[in-house]
Amino acid sequence: MKAVHFGAGNIGRGFVGLLLHDGGYDLVFSDVAAPLVDAINAVDSYTVHEVGAGGRDTVVTGFRAINSAQDPDAVADEIATAEVATTAVGPTILRFVAPLILEGLRRRPADAPPLQVMACENAIGATDVLRGEIEGAAGDEWAVLHGRAVFANTAVDRIVPAQPEGAGVDVTVEPFFEWAIERPAFGDRLPHIPGAHFVDELAPYIERKLFTVNTGHAATAYFGAIAGIEQISAALAEPGIAARVAAALEETSALLAAKHGLDAAELAAYRATILDRFRNPALPDTVWRVGRQPLRKLSRHERFIGPAAEAAELGLPVSALVEAVGAALAFDDPADEQSVSLQQLLRELDADVFTEEVTGLIPADALFPAVRAVVAAHQAGR
Repeated sequence: MKAVHFGAGNIGRGFVGLLLHDGGYDLVFSDVAAPLVDAINAVDSYTVHEVGAGGRDTVVTGFRAINSAQDPDAVADEIATAEVATTAVGPTILRFVAPLILEGLRRRPADAPPLQVMACENAIGATDVLRGEIEGAAGDEWAVLHGRAVFANTAVDRIVPAQPEGAGVDVTVEPFFEWAIERPAFGDRLPHIPGAHFVDELAPYIERKLFTVNTGHAATAYFGAIAGIEQISAALAEPGIAARVAAALEETSALLAAKHGLDAAELAAYRATILDRFRNPALPDTVWRVGRQPLRKLSRHERFIGPAAEAAELGLPVSALVEAVGAALAFDDPADEQSVSLQQLLRELDADVFTEEVTGLIPADALFPAVRAVVAAHQAGR
């Protein structure tokens, strides 16, 4: 069995690639970073180090890497004979992966089992996005090729912090992980991925993860940055920050319970688990790494505005989420391109225009007045 994984970074090696290896797949990494590709091909194994309670080391073997920018044909050839294709490249990069998968499907024997495609991104419906890009690139040809692949959305969760100097291609991760995968697309032919679980309805799992893990992580980063705290774990050790983050997650849990019928007690236990993960002192995660790309994180369907907009429409509380939005507006990191752009937009646009352009909200949205007010307050206090 063979799996092609797009994105040979820390998540690709330390999470998705690790579980594919555990499932017995020969692993082919595809990436555009030449030094990383060369480093992977220079070793016969790498180690995934789990740090924290219950952590262990796992040695990964049976892999190789291809530079897709230099040799796209080689990637397409691997896709043509693979059982599984996965991604961990970021939602905005999926459009660059699509042509490579499409070319592989063209070369795939018509009688071969369908390629099992899963985009493992921090986004709702990422595999649907990837499929749409492939279909769009194929045009009328998709009528011939569509049976050569099946597509399943996934929800993935594992904290993979910035890596220590000199780690090479080894990866440090937390012990906890979750990989939920839509079952229906596969019929009775499920991919063999130990530790993953297959579900009939993925939306509750995706939103529970995004609106708890991603919302909580980013909120911790933004409140921590305002307080001048460097480490995520240290930020949550500060009672005021911990209370603000917990309040935001209580609001997202209320939405999840109302929208998906999830049990309130189970959601409370899940929140507690997530916050304990963030407090893991063995993970050297910084507020600057977690808070990067604030414009994306403030967009309409992301971790703050997404749940807050739905909650506001239902008449549920959103004040803690709006406070977290205000903290995100203050994120000022000259090393992060989106942070620089965010601060420039705050200087140049009035509150109404900024709110519409950055958050995607319109004045008719129930959440708009509260977000517009926090934007205006931030601009007045600059």
